[in-house]
Amino acid sequence: MSPPLKERLRKVSLIFACGTALFSDGYANGVLSDVNTLLNRIYGADRIDANGYGTTVRSLAFAGTVVGMLVFGYLSDKIGRKFGMMAASGIVALFSGLSAASSGAHGSLDGMLAMLSAMRFLLGIGIGAEYPCGSVSASEQSEQDGIDKRAQHRWFALATNSMIDFGFVISAFVPLVLFWIFGDDHLRAVWRLSLGLGVVPALLVFIWRLNMEEPERFRKDSMKHVKIPYGLVLKKYWPSLATISFIWFLYDFIAYPFGIYSSTILDNVTGGTDSLTVIFGWNVVINLFYIPGTLAGAFAVDYLGPKYCLITGLVLQGTIGFIMSGLYKRLTDHIAAFVVVYGIFLALGEFGAGNCVGLLASKSSPTAVRGQFYGVAAAIGKIGAFVGTWAFPPMIDAFGGAKSLRGNTGPFWVGSGMAFLSAIVAFLFLKPVNADGMNKMDREFREYLEENGFDTSQMGLPDSESSTSSSIEHEKYEEKV
Repeated sequence: MSPPLKERLRKVSLIFACGTALFSDGYANGVLSDVNTLLNRIYGADRIDANGYGTTVRSLAFAGTVVGMLVFGYLSDKIGRKFGMMAASGIVALFSGLSAASSGAHGSLDGMLAMLSAMRFLLGIGIGAEYPCGSVSASEQSEQDGIDKRAQHRWFALATNSMIDFGFVISAFVPLVLFWIFGDDHLRAVWRLSLGLGVVPALLVFIWRLNMEEPERFRKDSMKHVKIPYGLVLKKYWPSLATISFIWFLYDFIAYPFGIYSSTILDNVTGGTDSLTVIFGWNVVINLFYIPGTLAGAFAVDYLGPKYCLITGLVLQGTIGFIMSGLYKRLTDHIAAFVVVYGIFLALGEFGAGNCVGLLASKSSPTAVRGQFYGVAAAIGKIGAFVGTWAFPPMIDAFGGAKSLRGNTGPFWVGSGMAFLSAIVAFLFLKPVNADGMNKMDREFREYLEENGFDTSQMGLPDSESSTSSSIEHEKYEEKV
């Protein structure tokens, strides 16, 4: 007998309460592109480049995100999911506001850019924290009683990756609206408000989470009060961690270079215009391409399974990448065709790896170490993005430079090849994730620990069931109901 509709909606809302904060990730990362455009317009690209701001802020933002993923991965497991989520929302709200208020002594440009860079590092910690806290908690909430087994993965994807993509869209739309309001004479207000409005979603999610409890899986099977036997954990789960981390690294490594095409679209469609209305408007259109992909993938993942949804997306995206490379000259001569192909490419990225890598990372380890498992995999993926950002410009130069045909297409042959490599690795080494897989994994983990002489009686929180037998009986009862 299924629970009442009101109860089912409440359970789904808990998934979104955990994952929706990733909207702030998409917004904070996406809005920086338009903010940098505004800063170049206000202060001059030469002064901004001379300061080294572009390189600095990019590096610090990545570093902050990696630190947040690793530190809060541990805290998520040892202190609690709710603590991590509340701290992450608070950090994002605080430093989004301080980013908007960045200033230097006596109006110094160098001081303002230095403060903005520092705030982006600290904001990155909050964004990174959401992955092993919010995403992991969302995955655990998706397998609670009352959630349709045929929709568990769907709700997780919609509450996490889809929220990031909506964040990208809104981050492109907000500067456009603010520019319509303030115009060319008040660009400082546009960039500061664009950053400052990132406070709003973070605070709303913070309030939403106030009355949440720890997920049932964490209450039953955490090692909050037990020393984690890392040797045993690594012995059993390192192949899954290595496989997912490798796929995530390669995906992020190739995803960023393909973003080069967005500048091609803007230059060709707009005729090289410097109108901010046109530039920001087309940036909204480009980001909108993500939405159909992530939504379609969310509804397909429960039918294909996360593993094969991931592989399907990678293979199709790599194929489109080869087409874009091989027909680059012909497509750019007919920019409308190029935009369509590019949009399909972006959508497929979200259909497959965008939705599924995080889902696989969150459901491929036991509850006791899930935050750390996810945090390490996500951090390695983010490092892949950082390495790709630095590796592809020299690669473009080696192929003949950005002005040449080979310079524009060569790196994308490499990137598409990596997409196929990721698909092969996933097919050979990735374990499928099934509905209610966390229940089975936690039972097997307890049995594995007991076989190796580890006392599991202290696992779980004091006010929850900690014995394996009672957990199993409860889960059998749920299946009968």
